[in-house]
Amino acid sequence: MLGATGTIGRATVRALQARGHAVVCFVRPRAGPGGSLDAAAIAGLLAGAELRFGDPCDTASLARDGLRGERFDTLVSCLASRTGAPRDAWAIDHDAHVSALAQAAEAGVRQVVQLSAICVQKPLLDFQQAKLAFERTLMDSGIAFSIVRPTAFFKSLSGQVARVRAGKPFLVFGDGRLTACKPIADEDLADYLADCLDDPARCNRVLPIGGPGPALTPRDQGECLFRLLGRPPRFRQVPVALLDGLIAGLTLGGRLVPALADKAAFARIGRYYATESMLVLDPRTGRYDAEATPSTGTRTLPDFYAALVGGAAAPERGDHAVF
Repeated sequence: MLGATGTIGRATVRALQARGHAVVCFVRPRAGPGGSLDAAAIAGLLAGAELRFGDPCDTASLARDGLRGERFDTLVSCLASRTGAPRDAWAIDHDAHVSALAQAAEAGVRQVVQLSAICVQKPLLDFQQAKLAFERTLMDSGIAFSIVRPTAFFKSLSGQVARVRAGKPFLVFGDGRLTACKPIADEDLADYLADCLDDPARCNRVLPIGGPGPALTPRDQGECLFRLLGRPPRFRQVPVALLDGLIAGLTLGGRLVPALADKAAFARIGRYYATESMLVLDPRTGRYDAEATPSTGTRTLPDFYAALVGGAAAPERGDHAVF
């Protein structure tokens, strides 16, 4: 198992264990945002799994510290770049996975379950292109695969709960109806990933997946929050052109200051999510199709919001957060 220390990775380890699988997790000695998790903390989060420490981006470490010359049946990867910056994306979303695939084949692995993202359907960003390039390598490898492309995660849509609770308006791009998604809970996605190991119908397939219920726009999400708080809806519309200007300025500055180039890449990621839906893209029409986007699980975003409003701790949101 790669990428076990992220919130989806942890849930996937639990789901695999619940199905009777023995799980070996290859993780960094320090993980989480800013390396906040040490080995003891990681062990607590991944109770019952065997932990092996090393660097998933280091081919020698993966062989020496991870696989150790042993035989394995399946490789499950929830590993992904934290920032989406070009260098990070190609190093992790592509190079590390290509290396892991080659070594997994030598270790006898006959099945790979790969967590990807639905946004690779329209690959305008480096991290999407890196993920898509590895998907093609996996498909051509001869190893049985399930490539799972989820829609938006609950945690990715939780960034404005605190500001709305504090009496501030809910921020939307445009009128708040530019995009839509079918949000999925970590636990429901983990169950879906774990079931790929034993479901022949998911073998050698690319699998877009969302959560239960109708597709939701950002305005729908905001209205849900205000309703749960018992307050009249208040929205502040942010023009997409503002992001365009920010991207142009950072791109220009990035020619002189490399750090600004990474900020420009992050701004482009923000613009993508502000203007593109996380639903199945119909290649014939170029339109996103909520009806064609499969659903799984039982947990809904309104239920998740209700828990946050009720005082549950906000989830770890990672380095991609825009709000």
